Amino acid sequence: MFVSEAAAVRVLLVDDEESYVDTLRKRLSRRGLSVLTANSGEQALETLAANPIDVVLLDVKMPGMDGMETLSRIKQAHPRVEVIMLTGHANVDVAIRGMEQGAFDYLMKPAEMDDLYYKIQDAHKKIQLSEKS
Repeated sequence: MFVSEAAAVRVLLVDDEESYVDTLRKRLSRRGLSVLTANSGEQALETLAANPIDVVLLDVKMPGMDGMETLSRIKQAHPRVEVIMLTGHANVDVAIRGMEQGAFDYLMKPAEMDDLYYKIQDAHKKIQLSEKS
């Protein structure tokens, strides 16, 4: 693992399941990522407005503002932020629709930690490449 490379990546984890968020935050932080959390779409937008974020991990199914609405608002306000959708097996079609609306990619929950970590790195590399051009 390249901690110096990972340390530059600022991640926002958005999910209404607080125990899942807490566990995933700890696991990603141990890999050197800077992780903030939000438990709703509204809270995610507030966090994005107040903090520089590179990659958002966004649950598709949340009460109130769901993942699709949150994705739409993130891309409007922060077009350079990459969004990875997290979905249960029943919501794969929704996640694919999310990619059509600007999400970087999607992963099934619970995602393998290595898969999630490398997907975050790929999204960050895309941001770096777009900033160079």
